[in-house]
Amino acid sequence: MIPLSIGLFSDAYLPDPNGVSTSVYLLARELRRLGHDAWVVAPAHPGAPIAEEGVVRLRSLLNPFFEGQRVALPRARRLPARFDLIHTHTPLVLGMWGSQLARRQGVAHVSTYHTHYEHYAHYVPGLRGLNRAARVIPRMARAFYDRTDLIIAPSPAVGELARSYGLRPPVRLLPGGIDFEVLAQAADLPSPWPVGSRRLLTVSRLGEEKNVAGVLEAFSRIRDPGAHLLVVGEGPQRLQLEGYVRWLGIAGRVTFTGRVPYTEIGALYRQAELFLFASETETQGLVLLEAQAMGVPVVAVGAQGTLWGVRAGESGYLVAPGDTEALARRASLLLENPALHARFSRAAREFAAQYSAARVAERTLEAYLEVLGRRFREAADVPPYPLAR
Repeated sequence: MIPLSIGLFSDAYLPDPNGVSTSVYLLARELRRLGHDAWVVAPAHPGAPIAEEGVVRLRSLLNPFFEGQRVALPRARRLPARFDLIHTHTPLVLGMWGSQLARRQGVAHVSTYHTHYEHYAHYVPGLRGLNRAARVIPRMARAFYDRTDLIIAPSPAVGELARSYGLRPPVRLLPGGIDFEVLAQAADLPSPWPVGSRRLLTVSRLGEEKNVAGVLEAFSRIRDPGAHLLVVGEGPQRLQLEGYVRWLGIAGRVTFTGRVPYTEIGALYRQAELFLFASETETQGLVLLEAQAMGVPVVAVGAQGTLWGVRAGESGYLVAPGDTEALARRASLLLENPALHARFSRAAREFAAQYSAARVAERTLEAYLEVLGRRFREAADVPPYPLAR
């Protein structure tokens, strides 16, 4: 196969830790391993390494709406070369720039619909309120995604959302991958849990849309006095959540760690006994798969992307949105039954194994080649198969 030059444009990228950043990093790495020239185009970040293989960092400013994120200032002369295909991962500044470059250069444009944007509207002045967001965001989505050759949906819920907006391009279901190597090879860390405690974990951006408060409320209902919850992540709700912990009377049983680098997070998964998650806005929920890959059973709210991210009743439990009592009850069941926990742990590893980053990159490359082949046939007016004589 002739190596492709692929540009991955994303307004979110490491060291800003979130699902989009991780997905883009892993996809670029695996595409290079497959022999292709993959470049990530992302905002400059003060915490980024000085030298990064295949990454173009563009001068950026702090995002006024999303704490800790950056807004890039595009400059074409920073790009390495003309791309054969552009894959955008956000419909924001760099996503729109990537779309413009694809049109200007006449190259293929694929885009992943990573996020249910209505659930982030409360960060943007003028879009607060679901009614207004429900009117504006579908129009914005059509303006951006209708210019693509293919939309990638990381979960069935996102595919249904894209179709509900009336988007014209074909939609391909293609979940993001997880990095077994980095998770497994993370160096051991001193345990942040108190000695002898039952080790519960949640990993999330601390924002309203992630419903970390639901995890805390459920945890407060777990009666095991040895249970201790580690909250990994940062975000605008941190102070409010720390106050909520004190109000619930569980301050001595909860530890907020702040951000933990992706290369170290595997050490915490390895030490955890149970992963709790209450977000109702996930499009995929990669942290659920990461936990299961390390043999940690999951107890989560079953909504949107989390519905497919857990093998319910085998690798974890899913409960109805808002039912923190059920979340606590299922967590307690696994903590109190070692044989059940061991069975779920084995099933969790087996379930997560199908989402390796390498396999996902292979499937993404297949999608790229289909798009390129379709564009070639349309340009040359070649039928998709030989005509019978």
